[in-house]
Amino acid sequence: MHASDAKTHPHIHHLDTLARREIIDFGEGSLCWRGFGSGPPVILLHGGHGSWRHWVNNIEALAATHTVWVADMPGYGDSDKPGPDNTMAALVAALQTSLDALVGPQAEIDLVGFSFGGLVAVNLAVQRGHVRRLAVMGPAGHGGRRRPRGELQAWKAALRDPDPAALVTVMRHNLGVHMLHDTRRIDALALAVHTESCLSTRFRSKEISRSGGLHAALDRCPMPILLAWGEHDVTADPRALAHELAHGREGRQAHIVEHAGHWVQYEGAPTINRLLVDFLAVPAGT
Repeated sequence: MHASDAKTHPHIHHLDTLARREIIDFGEGSLCWRGFGSGPPVILLHGGHGSWRHWVNNIEALAATHTVWVADMPGYGDSDKPGPDNTMAALVAALQTSLDALVGPQAEIDLVGFSFGGLVAVNLAVQRGHVRRLAVMGPAGHGGRRRPRGELQAWKAALRDPDPAALVTVMRHNLGVHMLHDTRRIDALALAVHTESCLSTRFRSKEISRSGGLHAALDRCPMPILLAWGEHDVTADPRALAHELAHGREGRQAHIVEHAGHWVQYEGAPTINRLLVDFLAVPAGT
């Protein structure tokens, strides 16, 4: 599979056709946003080795009641990398500059992040403020136990293989090891999303994701917070983290989605969509 194959998947093509694209300068480059629907603004941030496509099973459900802005974060997808610094501070600064130009610096937003994007979302909420509600799916930066299912394979080596099936094989393996619990869910759409996203990743998130900081950043967030994991998330111990981060904490709720892995909003899309729609529908101050 080549990069062009991922872009031709019918569902990705459908969403990209619907999207309103905004390319916004952040000082060291430009950031690409895709907009859907109308209503109060909700911002979606993808995971590491990701892109806006991480949300292909969620965009339309949220766009029924909201203006959904989905980022290619700096150094991912169609967005430029924020200079030579591979830091959370540089990433958040670029996102905030671009977001403020997109919706206005005083605009109140809802913010949703997945994996590394969950950690970014929490830090962005602290830095920017004006976040009404915050939701994070399988967030990175917890510093706790991981539950690896196997070893990831080097997909860049497969790019040098003259047989295009080699890349498909590696991507299928990595999706099963890291992203999705039920291997039957590794369909053409999942392969397209994962392949194109990996091929366009230039920001190195692993070191930041493993360095912690999630607990402290969450403690600086005064808004209501929804946390969710797939029960088989290999990047964390969901039940332990749900207890640590939400038990006895006013304004926080935690959910564990059965039969889902790390990419919970893809594998458990009906449950996650229902959780998000209900959480974001609650009026401010309640």
